[in-house]
Amino acid sequence: MVLVFFIVIFSYLAGISQGQLRVGFYESTCPNVEPVVSAVVREVAASNQNIAPVLLRLHFHDCFVQGCDGSILIDNGENAERHAFGHQGVGGFEVIERAKAQVEAMCPGVVSCADIVALAARDAVVLANGPSYEVETGRRDGVISNLSLAENMPDVSDSIQILKAKFSDKGLSEKDLVVLTAHTIGTTACFFMTKRLYNFFPGGGSDPSINPSLLPELMATCPQNGNVNVRLPIDEGSSDAFDNQILQNIRSGFAVLRSDASLYEDVVTRSVVDSYFGMFSPFLGISFEADFANAMVKMGRIDVLTGFQGTIRRVCSAF
Repeated sequence: MVLVFFIVIFSYLAGISQGQLRVGFYESTCPNVEPVVSAVVREVAASNQNIAPVLLRLHFHDCFVQGCDGSILIDNGENAERHAFGHQGVGGFEVIERAKAQVEAMCPGVVSCADIVALAARDAVVLANGPSYEVETGRRDGVISNLSLAENMPDVSDSIQILKAKFSDKGLSEKDLVVLTAHTIGTTACFFMTKRLYNFFPGGGSDPSINPSLLPELMATCPQNGNVNVRLPIDEGSSDAFDNQILQNIRSGFAVLRSDASLYEDVVTRSVVDSYFGMFSPFLGISFEADFANAMVKMGRIDVLTGFQGTIRRVCSAF
């Protein structure tokens, strides 16, 4: 009996140490975590309509540096990862802390900050009329945070070749690149538009891929030597709702960000964009929403810590 007991215990601990993400990871240890996180996101969204793209971007930026481990949440001085140049404009930290505090009161020391980030991103997408999908949980929080580790973040000024390479390094496909980087909701700052409007390489001037009817509007919002903090919609005509309008804008030269426009300059990514508008696409089961949901699940698996790896933080901003 003693031998059997130790075999059972060893097998249980071995399963934990290997660790795997799965839907319903907290069903016995913290069964109400998802409703609690969802309620917090809804409460914040009631007074902040821009919270959906903010939380979505937070999850993206977390996963692309050291994997989805909540490292971007740490605020341990000027060298903390969150202060990296590639994370400029990333926000939503207070929402995650608010959700974490409520979860801790209910289930202390059980749910990771990394999982809360992933759940909040899903709930934010749903609030923007995007697809709902099941979030795999079981991530552990990382124990390293350094801005130097965020030097290779995908950037709006990256060429399509560089973007493809960065996504491939994370195990993501060209389709994942299209659906995850095509900015279907949210706003951007004129700071990210200056070079595209007034000093585009090569030759200077404006990016020739911008539709001539859109260019005056962009220049009026972001005049040369103007306030670089002024914000403008990323998805022309549909910045508040999750839909495939951004892909139509990309096809028509109405992409606001250079990285979005570049998706139509590569044979493979262009074919992905066009696939959502084919005559037979609905009959072939081609769906931007479904592909986005699948890509989010894949992204959420990047270099995760599970089992005995990492830790469970009590406060998301501190080790």
